[in-house]
Amino acid sequence: MALGTSQTQQRFENPRDLLGDRLKPGSIYRLLADHGHEMFGDDYFADLHSDSMRGRPTIPARVVATVMLLQAHEGLSDREACDRLGFDLRWQAAAGVDTGAEAFHPTVLPGQRNRLRASVRPRRLFEDTKVVATTTGAMKGRARVLDSTPIYDAVATEDTVTQLRASVRKLLRALDQAASPLAQQVRAALSRDDDYATSDKPPCDWDDPVAQEALVDDLVRDCLAALEALEDNELSAGCAEAAEIVAIVSGQDVEQGDGGVFRITRGVARDRMISTVDPEARHGHKSRNRRFDGYKA
Repeated sequence: MALGTSQTQQRFENPRDLLGDRLKPGSIYRLLADHGHEMFGDDYFADLHSDSMRGRPTIPARVVATVMLLQAHEGLSDREACDRLGFDLRWQAAAGVDTGAEAFHPTVLPGQRNRLRASVRPRRLFEDTKVVATTTGAMKGRARVLDSTPIYDAVATEDTVTQLRASVRKLLRALDQAASPLAQQVRAALSRDDDYATSDKPPCDWDDPVAQEALVDDLVRDCLAALEALEDNELSAGCAEAAEIVAIVSGQDVEQGDGGVFRITRGVARDRMISTVDPEARHGHKSRNRRFDGYKA
């Protein structure tokens, strides 16, 4: 009897050739596979790393750009997008890699998004893809439907108590880093027995509603005292941004009730900031039952 043998040699083939016409004309996968090398050259993200001591990452710009675009297109998390690059032939063809390519680590994506947001052209991926799609006729005969695409983020959502304390801590740290004399004035204005030096949650009997309400009131008053100490003073960009965060979190989730006591309000404020770590992240939803934390594009 003849015995079959398994293939032991790894095959490295071009996913674009393997798929052939199965990459439908007019699809984003076909567009990126056929024109990705034109849109995303090796120096496409060079300006984002001009000030970096480590230089540019070793991952080709086309691969990172393709994953970011397809992630937004399919509504995937960072980890899901990187996994998709490792096993989906359409993604591999679009990124210009071979079938044996390994995906990069998901932490590359939030770092690249942050650099893009701070760049001169933060929407370059969508703008440049649209130009090529229009030039090549990929968008010919298509109706334009406006919709938002969820971009998921790995930032931890903070509750109101955590945000209030973290915003004061962030302000003090910004003033210290700027060597501002206002740091001492802000600390003198704070009334809680807390140096705001750590990121720990303040001690409280969380089973006691009265104790919780007292903690919220004390935190809000420290926020307002810090803002009052900064009033009519010129601040650096970093300190001004930190002060703005204090102002937002001390007003979005709390209200002043009977007796002038500040307490957490019911409901969720419109456009609520969900984290002092990433102030631009928001609660979002694509439908009544499909919700996410991150951004909308």
